Amino acid sequence: MGKAREAGLDLVEVSPTSDPPVCRIMDYGKWLYEQKRKVREGRKKSQHHTATLKEIRLRPETDKHDLAIKLDHARAFLDKGHKVQFTMFFRGRQMLHQDKGYRILNEIAESMEDLAKVERPSRMAHRRMTLLLVPK
Repeated sequence: MGKAREAGLDLVEVSPTSDPPVCRIMDYGKWLYEQKRKVREGRKKSQHHTATLKEIRLRPETDKHDLAIKLDHARAFLDKGHKVQFTMFFRGRQMLHQDKGYRILNEIAESMEDLAKVERPSRMAHRRMTLLLVPK
C-alpha cells in the first residue's frame, strides 16, 4: 500500500450505477487533467470552424473568365460554410453605369442559387456595391 500512495494512485468509482459498482485504481489527478485537456481541445476545434466572412472583389469590367474563377472560389467558401460578400468597386465615370453592376451581381446570385441564399441583396454605398450570400 505504501508504494501505491507514493505513485499517487487512487481507488476511483468508475460506474456507481452498475450492479456491482465498478472501481479502478488510477491516478485521479492525471485523469482529471486529461479530461480538461480533451474539453479544451474540443472547444478549439469548434471555434476554428466558425463561419467567417469572405470577400470577393470585382470591377464592372471584370472579364467573364476572371468572374468564373472568382465564382469557383466563392463556391469553395460556401461549401466550407463561410459567408461570401461580393464587392464591386466603381471609379470615375463607371458610376454612370451602376445598372451594369446590379446586373452582374444579380447574375452571380442566380448562379449561386443552388448553394447559397441572399442574405443582403445588392445595394450601393458610396462607390461600392455589395451582395452578401450565406450557405443554405
